[in-house]
Amino acid sequence: MQKKSTLNKVSLKSGIAAALVLAFGMGAVQAQAQEVVRLGNLKFAHYGAVSYIKEIAPKCGIKVEEHIFAKGLDVMQAIIAGELDVGATASEAAISGRAGGAPIYVVAGFAKGGARLVAGAGQKITSVKELKGKRVGVTRGGIQEVLLLAELSQAGLTYSETKGKDVQLVFLAYADLNQALMGKNIDAMMQSEPQSSQAINKGFGTEVIKPYDTPIGEPVRTMVMTEKFYKERRPVAEKFMRCFVEATKTFIDNKATAEKYVREVVFRGQITKDDFDDAISNSPYSYDISPEHIQITTDVMVKTGVGRMTKPPVAKDWVKTDLLEQAKKSLNVK
Repeated sequence: MQKKSTLNKVSLKSGIAAALVLAFGMGAVQAQAQEVVRLGNLKFAHYGAVSYIKEIAPKCGIKVEEHIFAKGLDVMQAIIAGELDVGATASEAAISGRAGGAPIYVVAGFAKGGARLVAGAGQKITSVKELKGKRVGVTRGGIQEVLLLAELSQAGLTYSETKGKDVQLVFLAYADLNQALMGKNIDAMMQSEPQSSQAINKGFGTEVIKPYDTPIGEPVRTMVMTEKFYKERRPVAEKFMRCFVEATKTFIDNKATAEKYVREVVFRGQITKDDFDDAISNSPYSYDISPEHIQITTDVMVKTGVGRMTKPPVAKDWVKTDLLEQAKKSLNVK
């Protein structure tokens, strides 16, 4: 009896040990399956679908760690420092980053538009030409600066930070532009969304134009990947891109989900339904990007001096849409 009891104990211990090994093995497999992707993002309404990727990432077999930055050039600096795998930014930051040595590829376009020229209430500015003699606020290095300078050049207006030109540029952070317009420290601003919609809805700003009549057209916001992530972690990059397409499709197909997430999670109740509706009507979610669009944007940046690039990158060398096309095909997205 004693011998049988001892054998039973040994068998039980072996069974427990085997179960632990199996559980540990399965845990290791799960941990390996959910590899971490470090994502850099900005806090704007049209960047909401990019933020949403982290919410659905587990079912895509990955874990996404989102890091929020003040502007696109900060995302590029984090990529150069090796702190990110993927970044969401406007095209000009990606172009400047690539010119400055950031090892990145443009792999998708997640939103279009997203800019508006807004005059202060009572200014009676109804066209770009009427900016002559005015102080115009804009964020340095943003796509809004590229669009503003393209519009001023197209209207035959000169510009500078100092007085003496047709238009005096006042460089401010996105968050400070609305306050400056409200306080009448500037006469107009080229602003992003949803801040431009907020200025109009709160009554201290009026729309002059949506600046899409330059060679750039509607600027496309870019999703970039590091070359290392794209080349060396290909299976994870494929999972991330499918997750991006799925998140974007959710926001395009289900406006209520998009609104709830952006208003409650991204902005924590700081923007209204009208702010969201107006912002997204001017910056719809999308998937696509083309080398042609990036090349035109690069050429306009060179012409206007934005980014001060000594060697502008050639778009066809670093715009890679194969992962996007593969992801869209697998999810039956046109």
